[in-house]
Amino acid sequence: MSAASSSPFAYAADLPDQVWRADALAAPQADTVSSGDAALDAQLPGGGWPVGALTELIQAPGVHLEWRLLLPALLRCGQGPVVLVGAPTLGTAALLPFAPALAGLGLPWQRLLWLRATDAQLWMAEQALRCAPVDAVLLWRAQARPQELRRLQLAAAQHHKLLFVMRHSEAAHTASPAVLRVQLAPCATHATGLRVEILKRRGPPLAHALQILPAQGQLARVLAAALAPAPVGAADTTPLDLFADAPALDRAAA
Repeated sequence: MSAASSSPFAYAADLPDQVWRADALAAPQADTVSSGDAALDAQLPGGGWPVGALTELIQAPGVHLEWRLLLPALLRCGQGPVVLVGAPTLGTAALLPFAPALAGLGLPWQRLLWLRATDAQLWMAEQALRCAPVDAVLLWRAQARPQELRRLQLAAAQHHKLLFVMRHSEAAHTASPAVLRVQLAPCATHATGLRVEILKRRGPPLAHALQILPAQGQLARVLAAALAPAPVGAADTTPLDLFADAPALDRAAA
């Protein structure tokens, strides 16, 4: 064996695609789906949300910004079901997304499948990941043990699915097997904008939070959807306000 081949540095140089240097974003190991925002995609390894991996979205209790962030990716990931496991709550009411608003933004309500879960949330999410037609799974789980999240990570990888787990802000200080962890907050300078901080990624830390603004024309489409009749068979539950921090006119639209 030559001196060059016995050197670990020479071996690393022979496998450029399998070596991640901490001062650069990791090369994509699987498919990604664009977030719909070029600035955010530029900071995500592979240029988008990872398919076949666990992504955590961390928010303060009472803050529900996940739909504004994830909707562009859910529109791009396919035509199959988007499974919702659990839901954010207001008291005892489940805050489900408002189907006409989502339909007005391009996501047909027929693609949404809500699993009303209590103690079986993690099991239901894992089974949903195993279903071939499913494109994405969204799980609301404020508290979860690392081993529970690891099972979901393995199921997402095995079945090549988008997986997002919504957790409360306390989770930011705990260990997690998620390959990507993102903290969300309302944007201070724009009523319907988002402040996105990447807490964990395969790459160097992100020094500054990103600001993401809604796509032009989004409010007009939501307003048009609000005037349309509700779809027959839509769930009769408290809707999740897609523009919770917007002015009164925006809130009425969603």
